[in-house]
Amino acid sequence: MRRRGFLRKLPLVAGSPFLLNSLPLSALAKSAPLYRLAASSNNDKVLILIQLHGGNDGLNTVIPIEQYAEYYNLRPNLAIPDNGKRKFIDLDSSLSAADQVGLHPDLTHMKELYDQGKMNIVQNVAYENVNGSHFRSRDIWFMGGDYNEYLPSGWMGRYLDHEYPGYPESYPNPEMPDPLAIEIGNGVSLAFHRNNGIPTAISIQNPEQFYDLVTSVGGLPPDSITNTHYGEELKWIMDIEEKSNQYAGRLKEVYEKGSNSQNVTYPDLYPLNAPSGRIKNRLAPQMKMIARLLSGGVKTKIFLARLGGFDTHAEQVESYDATMGTHAALLYHISSAMKAFQDDLKELGLEDKVLTMTFSEFGRRAYSNGSYGSDHGTAAPMFVFGKMVKPGVTGTNPDLSNLDNGNLVYQHDYRQVFTAAVVDWLEADSEAVEATLLSDWVDSRLPIIGNGITGTKEGFFSERNFLEDCYPNPVVDKTVFSYRINTDGMVKLELLDIQGRLVGTILNEYKEAGLHHVTYDLKSFRNGTYLYRFESGNLNQTKKLIKQ
Repeated sequence: MRRRGFLRKLPLVAGSPFLLNSLPLSALAKSAPLYRLAASSNNDKVLILIQLHGGNDGLNTVIPIEQYAEYYNLRPNLAIPDNGKRKFIDLDSSLSAADQVGLHPDLTHMKELYDQGKMNIVQNVAYENVNGSHFRSRDIWFMGGDYNEYLPSGWMGRYLDHEYPGYPESYPNPEMPDPLAIEIGNGVSLAFHRNNGIPTAISIQNPEQFYDLVTSVGGLPPDSITNTHYGEELKWIMDIEEKSNQYAGRLKEVYEKGSNSQNVTYPDLYPLNAPSGRIKNRLAPQMKMIARLLSGGVKTKIFLARLGGFDTHAEQVESYDATMGTHAALLYHISSAMKAFQDDLKELGLEDKVLTMTFSEFGRRAYSNGSYGSDHGTAAPMFVFGKMVKPGVTGTNPDLSNLDNGNLVYQHDYRQVFTAAVVDWLEADSEAVEATLLSDWVDSRLPIIGNGITGTKEGFFSERNFLEDCYPNPVVDKTVFSYRINTDGMVKLELLDIQGRLVGTILNEYKEAGLHHVTYDLKSFRNGTYLYRFESGNLNQTKKLIKQ
């Protein structure tokens, strides 16, 4: 049962936005009495959300291969080709035919993360009666409510308010010296509003500049504060100023202490054709900053980053090539930034503690329009990244023959995903989930969080990439070698003598993903024991063969 009546008591007042590292940033800071601290957030897990602002076109992001003809007929001026150098990327040939998906050709880095077992695609996420307004739909995702509810708080704010109640009296303190959540954007969103009042906002250019700004303004506080409404407001402002000073010093310290891996380069520019305003990667510096703060020891629990530009009513693609343009550049920015971020976390030894997921307020219509664009729609995929994610594809492709007034029919409610993040990642107890107002979705939450055990990842890889025992073996004349690869690439299969010397090349060519068989004649070889060695991407295997 949802308990939301208590949320409608107090109006919310937004704080002032500032900038961090040339990026707008607002930091939600909440505090808890020390007696509660030991029982709250007893893990160091971090949740990062990336808002794809404007409504991402999911149908050109994740393409239903089995329904390619229907897909093409719905959007001939937008459709990603199924052949040629810029065809869609076959994600996973081990999926059933109905579930086969192709990724946009500029999502090569996401394909790498998927093959590493560090990505889950959640298909067709939305909510009942999707609102076509950017602002209203965004607020629905933030508040964690139904389409017809108007809550003055967000699910992230309610979660943090439960885990760390009592702001501003007890925070920051030695156990929790940092803002509980950091939002990178132009203001404080509904996501972090609490049910009982005002979120705290900090304005900075970067940690060092923010520190200089905060410590250089203000004056002596008044000798006394009157016991009036004005006095209460003045005290609140003074408390916020004090917290800003404390957090400014802490963030400066953490940022200077942290670093990014020297072995990782964050992407800067889209390498192909797109409008000039979309060439620069505006997500990468946000992820780089988060990695550096985490490296410096920041204890912030939730980060919210943004990438805008997804409202592609016109010129979503280049008129001469549907694989390039605004949408392609944005997808490249997500894919390349997330690959760099995950590599950075791995190098920094932080992979185990970070889970990242993308979301957009809605998808786009299945039909394209006459302006090489797509209009506001309903469902779209979400991407979940991290070492601890349960890899794979959750759900199935939308049915393009069963549209709702030209829109995709959604399969998963967005709260099934966010509840999994709260329960299975942040490890919220039942009381915290109740406070977050996600209790109704606990039983139907999606199985997208894994345990990160090495064997699990190795199992995901080995199920999709393997060399089978040749048959027959022992062999008199001919035998069949069978192998499976999950990514297109060069394949080398060699025959070696027992000392490891090359005696024959069975295969050395580029192959598409999938299961392959090759017959090889050994009649001319002497009887004895041989080895056959297979190499393709990260798969390197050697097995024994006996010639009779």
